[in-house]
Amino acid sequence: MPDPGGGERHSEASSETLNSSMLGSSMSSESICSTSFSRLSFDLLPPSPESLSLKPHRSSDFAYSAIRSAAFCRKAALTFRDFHLLRRIGSGDIGTVYLCRLRNRQFNSPVEDEEDEECCLYAMKVVDKDAVALKKKSQRAEMERKILKMLDHPFLPTLYAEFEASHFSCIVMEFCSGGDLHSLRFKHPHNRLPLSSARFYAAEVLVALEYLHMLGIIYRDLKPENVLVRSDGHIMLSDFDLSLCSDAIPAVESSDPLHNPSPNALPHTYTQSHTPLPTRSHSFISPFSCFSNRGFRSRDMRVVEPNRLFVAEPVSARSCSFVGTHEYVSPEVASGRSHGNAVDWWSFGVFIYELIYGRTPYAGPSKEATLRNIVKKPLAFPTATPASCLELHARDLISGLLNKDPARRLGSKRGAADVKKHPFFKGLNLALIRMQTPPLVPGSRRTKTTSLYPVKGKSNSNNHHKQHETASFDFFF
Repeated sequence: MPDPGGGERHSEASSETLNSSMLGSSMSSESICSTSFSRLSFDLLPPSPESLSLKPHRSSDFAYSAIRSAAFCRKAALTFRDFHLLRRIGSGDIGTVYLCRLRNRQFNSPVEDEEDEECCLYAMKVVDKDAVALKKKSQRAEMERKILKMLDHPFLPTLYAEFEASHFSCIVMEFCSGGDLHSLRFKHPHNRLPLSSARFYAAEVLVALEYLHMLGIIYRDLKPENVLVRSDGHIMLSDFDLSLCSDAIPAVESSDPLHNPSPNALPHTYTQSHTPLPTRSHSFISPFSCFSNRGFRSRDMRVVEPNRLFVAEPVSARSCSFVGTHEYVSPEVASGRSHGNAVDWWSFGVFIYELIYGRTPYAGPSKEATLRNIVKKPLAFPTATPASCLELHARDLISGLLNKDPARRLGSKRGAADVKKHPFFKGLNLALIRMQTPPLVPGSRRTKTTSLYPVKGKSNSNNHHKQHETASFDFFF
């Protein structure tokens, strides 16, 4: 549910174009999946018993507590009748996102003033199952729902509730009042974030990717539009319908001290030697796996030694699907080859490059030219020399992540465990990054969104600062 950025960057690669515009389109002009709720029937289907599970990272979240309290009062899972839609805040290829809030439990009516209870605002993603089935994308919607049920992390969305109403499938998540990093970038000079801000956001995305890979999830759609900013200034990744689920084997590994990379070594020349740790293994149903009939080995550390790394990277996952956003896809995807976990580290490099330099490194005049550049064009930076030591480290990190050979790409072997060691992140306590003050704290301010019901005499045509947008695509083989 990204906010649009600036210029025009359409990157769809199928006959169904992703409408990722957040503003300026009426309900009647929405895509086939953005059906107006005037059609919605209240023949509610029984809610899923899994629709409300405990989320330890949300124990102090007032909005999450309100959801749990409402469900407790009803003695049943929440349904569509428990929410009041306020306005549309985004639309995509498989659904539309609405700003909503819980109805008053005593009077069964919503609070009319949006400013009264900002902390109780939610984002409801609505999927027209008939329309998605017609576009043969039901699997994508189901994949996103499955992944959201697995997540419990400060930088990832929480599934507050899920239910069905007629032919609509609804999921309720946290509302991020700060927009997305793509829009935030256009509020800075030359559309570039300060290096310190880019480093902070990159660090939080890195921690989120580490958690996803630990669960065996390859994100495959990392871009600033999908990195939302919460009211406290910290980030939240969104949109998991293009993600790939596999199995990850968490392990504790050590680096051979004789082969530890020096701080000045290029990231893509890192050489590791894995030493097995004395452990005892046992198998059980993995909470880190998308497939309940698979297991993983739990390694209990008996001896605490220096240079131990927690590694949980789905290195064996492979896919031949042509998915992603054109300017962010890796060379192996652009050339039609199979791909694995390394695609996320490539897009992470493109992500950092865009935050710092205001554009992606391989963008061409057309989608075809962009894909050719990704496969053949060498990496280049806007200036010959970096302006600071931190920018030097940033370029070194980007160069390691944008290695066209996935086998030599930084992160492809041991994931975030290797990326976090890079000097670009020196001085950041990544384990406690959530406790640091973000570059921007938007608070629970009301963001400009598209009203659910059109107001007579008003127009949404004041698009004097048109931002460009990216669109994800998918070809499954």
